Amino acid sequence: MKKLLLNSYLLFFFRIALGFLFIYAGAEKISDPAGFSLSISNYKLLPIYMINFFAISMPWIEIVAGILLVFGIAVKENAFILNTMLIVFIFAISISLARGLSIDCGCFGKGNQIGIQKLIENSLMFFAGVLLIMFDSKILALKNNHSE
Repeated sequence: MKKLLLNSYLLFFFRIALGFLFIYAGAEKISDPAGFSLSISNYKLLPIYMINFFAISMPWIEIVAGILLVFGIAVKENAFILNTMLIVFIFAISISLARGLSIDCGCFGKGNQIGIQKLIENSLMFFAGVLLIMFDSKILALKNNHSE
């Protein structure tokens, strides 16, 4: 199992997949800032004065970190940034499910309801991010930060 998880091609796949997922998710949120702001508000976890700040800044963080992952720049650091966001998403969805809320997750545009499926998706992305943090991915990296 360890040999599979350390496979450089699998790590490359995770890097590219995570990168493009977050680029897409961020672009969807940027295309409808009011809708994303409403999605954040529906979680009822943030004070009203913080919602727009997160609605504007989160998508750009996702896009920049996703682009840097795709190009293999600071892979461990960008995977850490995205995993931190995934932890927040997992907790927000879990809390909302425990409260019995039936809301749009705000993940990839409209029509994506929170639920166990979203928890599983986020957990799988988190697992891929953990592997990238632990083992890096240097295949077709634009810049290798470590000498070998």
